[in-house]
Amino acid sequence: MEVIFIKDLKGQGKKGEIKEVKDGYAENFLIKKGYAIKSTKSSLEQLENDNKAKAKEEEKAKKEAISLKEKLEKITLTFKVKTGDNDKVFGSVSIKQIKESLKEQGYAIDKSMIKLTSSPSSLGFHNVEVELYKNITAKVKIHLVK
Repeated sequence: MEVIFIKDLKGQGKKGEIKEVKDGYAENFLIKKGYAIKSTKSSLEQLENDNKAKAKEEEKAKKEAISLKEKLEKITLTFKVKTGDNDKVFGSVSIKQIKESLKEQGYAIDKSMIKLTSSPSSLGFHNVEVELYKNITAKVKIHLVK
């Protein structure tokens, strides 16, 4: 029997995948537990419509991410820090501080999107990567001042 998976099932199939399985397994487990539906003309049409809608949503999200990237790369976040001898910074600027600074400027960025490879520990300009979407990363400038 051919079924369309409506939920991910480890080792069997992912949502939207069409697979040929044994009749008993399909009826007694996959369909009964809500992991799959029987493959019919109408269910295939529904799957195709769902895939089109998903593709449109992804395209929209990608365009928004590109637009946001352009805006973020134009700004510079300034942080006032305490320094010691030779202008060495005490502590560092955290992801939370960067997130809050972006929020103050009107950008709702989740802290998991901010990638801080090394802590800025000297005065001057530094780049911080913000992962907005798959393969779309903005480089935000931060400026540390006394």
